[in-house]
Amino acid sequence: MIATPDRTPLTREFFDRPVLEVAPDLLGRILVRSTPDGPIALRLTEVEAYDGPNDPGSHAYRGRTARNDVMFGPPGHVYVYFTYGMWFCMNLVCGPKGESSAVLLRAGEIIEGAELTRKRRLSARSDKELAKGPARLATALDVDRALNGTDACSDGDAPLRVLAGTAAAPDQVLNGPRTGVAGDGGVHPWRFWIANDPTVSPYRAHVPRRRRS
Repeated sequence: MIATPDRTPLTREFFDRPVLEVAPDLLGRILVRSTPDGPIALRLTEVEAYDGPNDPGSHAYRGRTARNDVMFGPPGHVYVYFTYGMWFCMNLVCGPKGESSAVLLRAGEIIEGAELTRKRRLSARSDKELAKGPARLATALDVDRALNGTDACSDGDAPLRVLAGTAAAPDQVLNGPRTGVAGDGGVHPWRFWIANDPTVSPYRAHVPRRRRS
């Protein structure tokens, strides 16, 4: 018999740790998005760690800006950014306040509210593709910059919360290079995922964008 996932919100202390501890420990946890049409719940299956000033791949590598301000804490808050002029992606801030580390949420399994996400993800060929990739995940959960800075540790009616769920067993957690990260930041094996889970996105190395002539 499969145990019922723990619906207790994760605490601030859970996120107030080094990013390389928090990232794999997020696998199996439940992200809940409250919408006017009802709740959507997602079990996290793939994440990537970004280590602020120590990481050339991080948005905070060169310091604090208006765009990345949320990354500097406090931990347990949501950092949302816009990319390629088309998509939003979401992260969970971790580590001590001021250190600007965060975990990108790359993929997950919709376990509640799939009918709501299908309306936003019309191109998905099956439910396992609803949140397969960071932009797809954000689209499925109706996440945009309006949610930037949301406290995900709230036990009230916050639009985004992270619940304890059932953490992935350590022997089921794999890691490898991050997807699509260029230069020195691309060498870190800081992408973590649940082995053999069909919702995990395929690995793609960074491909330099061609300049227009």
